[in-house]
Amino acid sequence: MSTGAILRMLDRADKEVMKLTRADIGAVYEFMHKFRHNPENPGLNLKALNSDSRLMSARVNKDYRALLLHIADRDYLLVAVKHRGEVYDDLSRYAYRINRVTGGIEVVDLAPVGDSIIGRVVPPDADPQPAQKPLFDTYTDAQLLELGVSEPLLPQIRELTTEAELLELLDRAPQLTTDVLFALFDGTRYDEVLQQVTDPVRADEPVDPEDFEAAVQRPATQVTSDDEALQAIIGEAFERWQIFLHPTQRKLVEKKYNGPARVGGGPGTGKTIVALHRVAHLARQLPPGTDKPILLTTFNRNLAADLRTRLLALGGQELVARVDIVNIDRLASRVVTEAKAGGSRRVVDDNRVSELWSEFLLETGESRWDAEFLTAEWTQVILGQVLNSRTEYFKARRPNRGRSLTRVERDQIWQLTERFTTWLESRGVWTWRQVAQRAARLEMDRAAASTESSGGFHRPRYRHIVVDEAQDLSAAHWKMLRAMVIPGPDDMFLTGDTHQRIYDNHVTLSSLGINIRGRSSRLTLSYRTTRQILADALQIMTGEVYDDLDGGEEDLAGYRSLLRGGRPVFRGAATWAQERDLIAEQLHTWGNPTDGSVAICVPTRELAADVISRLDADGLSAVEIGPDGPKQPDGIHVGTMHRFKGLEYQRMIIAAVSDGLVPRQMISRYRDTDPKRYQRERQRDRSLLFVAATRPRDELAVFWHGTPSPFLTARLVQRQLT
Repeated sequence: MSTGAILRMLDRADKEVMKLTRADIGAVYEFMHKFRHNPENPGLNLKALNSDSRLMSARVNKDYRALLLHIADRDYLLVAVKHRGEVYDDLSRYAYRINRVTGGIEVVDLAPVGDSIIGRVVPPDADPQPAQKPLFDTYTDAQLLELGVSEPLLPQIRELTTEAELLELLDRAPQLTTDVLFALFDGTRYDEVLQQVTDPVRADEPVDPEDFEAAVQRPATQVTSDDEALQAIIGEAFERWQIFLHPTQRKLVEKKYNGPARVGGGPGTGKTIVALHRVAHLARQLPPGTDKPILLTTFNRNLAADLRTRLLALGGQELVARVDIVNIDRLASRVVTEAKAGGSRRVVDDNRVSELWSEFLLETGESRWDAEFLTAEWTQVILGQVLNSRTEYFKARRPNRGRSLTRVERDQIWQLTERFTTWLESRGVWTWRQVAQRAARLEMDRAAASTESSGGFHRPRYRHIVVDEAQDLSAAHWKMLRAMVIPGPDDMFLTGDTHQRIYDNHVTLSSLGINIRGRSSRLTLSYRTTRQILADALQIMTGEVYDDLDGGEEDLAGYRSLLRGGRPVFRGAATWAQERDLIAEQLHTWGNPTDGSVAICVPTRELAADVISRLDADGLSAVEIGPDGPKQPDGIHVGTMHRFKGLEYQRMIIAAVSDGLVPRQMISRYRDTDPKRYQRERQRDRSLLFVAATRPRDELAVFWHGTPSPFLTARLVQRQLT
């Protein structure tokens, strides 16, 4: 009597399966299910192929055959799905090897590029052409192999002389070979490619190129091994990324960390994907239960809703049932409500705090301090650091605040903030910053009381915490989270990019009890946008220095894309009215699509209203993007830059990128009086533009009226003349 078998599916086979009809995809699913149950089933017709002792074929249906690598006893890897007439014809075309760097199994397509680069014959009557320099002749074979390039492809790589030939080869090359050659072609130095591309996926132990049983277990061999994951391929709404991860991502997802870990990377590099898969990985390690020991949180409300939807698609209700998915302010509010510490006060948005301070100062006749300065001091230092007394405030560090304060001045400010807090309470309101501060204090006191009490046992709220868009959280948020989980292995996992920080939250995690030193990684490959859009977006960031959430600096070195498209459009107009004409012209060029694939981004709500009015007048359906995302999926989406965080479009127009709007004119008053604040505000505005510029996948148009934004380099502005 036959027993079952292990059958995994290589990601390359998944690409082939996705090109089949829905009925044939279903047939692949049924085949894998039957094979796992009984590989000796006569209907499967499993047999060895002469060309390779490991390679076998089996019947999927009357038209298709599965190619399988025999890994070990009753352990198989599905490496391809071919039409029955192609099985033997393609045997000499493909090689299956273990990469000596990653230790993963690779499928190497040995077909020549174009008209066969190798041994190409030039007609005798053809005009002589100047010899073109091979693209990679400055690198030795040993260097390319050390970077992880697939050895069987070296002869073809040596003959490449044009970008078109390179693209043709890399369209079917193994993942690491593609990543390495594209990085070298883009001008990245050898040592940087080694550090940024190769080392993150290098195997942790020596690689035996003949040990397929060990190779199939490594993260570099991207496989799925259960019916549920394959069945998800069939669902039209289930994207490939939700099944397969890039080897770099998979290694980060499945790694065991001794404490808090952080994954950074530019827009579109898959940080959120990594966070979701990390949640799923942690959930698989949980003992059975009905509790929610994993927290998945982020700052933005609509991003939290999106995380829930995507996690449900990734792992179904069984996974979501073990995860608490909540936006960070809602989590803080829940803590305060549980403790009955907020009374019946109404929460007002933080963007009203400066207005409330102005009103308070006017009522009290206090004229020594500026409302905006007090707003920042109160929210970032006093509330942000969860300071509960004047003594604590006197001792507190004030990073990024610019102006220093004497002891007398701190005393005056502390007294004012106490009066302001009482004034807010008398009005029955408080801010989200206050809620976060109160929640942090409650959680810190709860942990301390349990630890200090005789025989006390502190039961933390969570076993694991995963934070997406970590750069947007305040110090109070981090103190609350730190108190919600016991420090230890795999306690906190953070993803984020400080280049996309659009809120004024600057923290040093180590000072908040979250030590990520030695456990920080960075993703550099963008899956969202084209190389052309990415190159222009990176120019917008020229000259800025960003932190790494822990006192160091972070850059976008090595950030790249394998996708290609047209160059972004840059055009200026004399007036805002004329710029709106440019918007209408660009939409017409794109066919005036109203299917939700196109968006228009502007700096202010007033400008958004102008654009919506123009679209309505032109008979186009305009949809405003609100705080919870677009109000409906179709139409042309219009919103301010803040609204585009977490969104993605096929085409996009960024309008009114003019000096005085981007960056805002109002921040110029800080240039001399508070240079540090001026730099911080300017950096926020640059980050907003960068976030907007990296939302489109295929095409981008950037317009301005009057003087263009200083964030648009001369090279970008001059683009309109070419």
